[in-house]
Amino acid sequence: MVGAAICPPAPLLARELTGLDPVLPELRRACAAAAGRLVLSGPDVIAVVGPARRTAAWPADGRLGLGAFAPALSCGRATVRGTGPPLPLSLGLGIRLLDEAGYRGQRLLRSVSPDEPAAACLQLGADLGRLGGRVGLLVMADGSACRGVRAPGYLDPRAAGFDAALERAVRGGDLSALRVMEAGLAGELLAAGRAAWQVLAGAMPGRATPAEVFYSDAPFGVFYLVAWLTRSP
Repeated sequence: MVGAAICPPAPLLARELTGLDPVLPELRRACAAAAGRLVLSGPDVIAVVGPARRTAAWPADGRLGLGAFAPALSCGRATVRGTGPPLPLSLGLGIRLLDEAGYRGQRLLRSVSPDEPAAACLQLGADLGRLGGRVGLLVMADGSACRGVRAPGYLDPRAAGFDAALERAVRGGDLSALRVMEAGLAGELLAAGRAAWQVLAGAMPGRATPAEVFYSDAPFGVFYLVAWLTRSP
């Protein structure tokens, strides 16, 4: 495992949904920087992991379909490279970031259900880490969605502490806290990325170097963290 880039599966990263006036351009720049670091690390294969309704492997030629967010875009205009079936939003946005970073190598796409048990998530991460060669990981995951009265889950006083613990684990390179994230609490805080965070912990079981954080904030009441981290020597 050469390293892992972390980006949120935020719909606003899709320019088709925001129009000519970009929403949170600083978040887009941060995600581009993290994906760029991943590509520059020279991986032989990049595994993209993100939340979806079911845990599954997806074809590498899949496309980003945005019809669920904007039906007028369901006719094929909102696609990335590839002619395969529509992908879950998290994976579709992930491969778009890789395409925009100039990556043309092998990729593996894995979705994880928010209900997937921690043990299965950790095992999936361990399996990805043992693929052989130089493996890069792009984790599409966000934190709670309860950080304000206008948040999707309204304001929950537990959300700030949940997100702070998540960020502290990544910043410090000690991902052990991710291994024991409470699935029940994550569900109550609408943190659908919990399973993907635990895949990351399984893929990098030892200490990582302190992360390079490009973005950390909770716009619209949803916590987004964008970072790059590598294994400690």
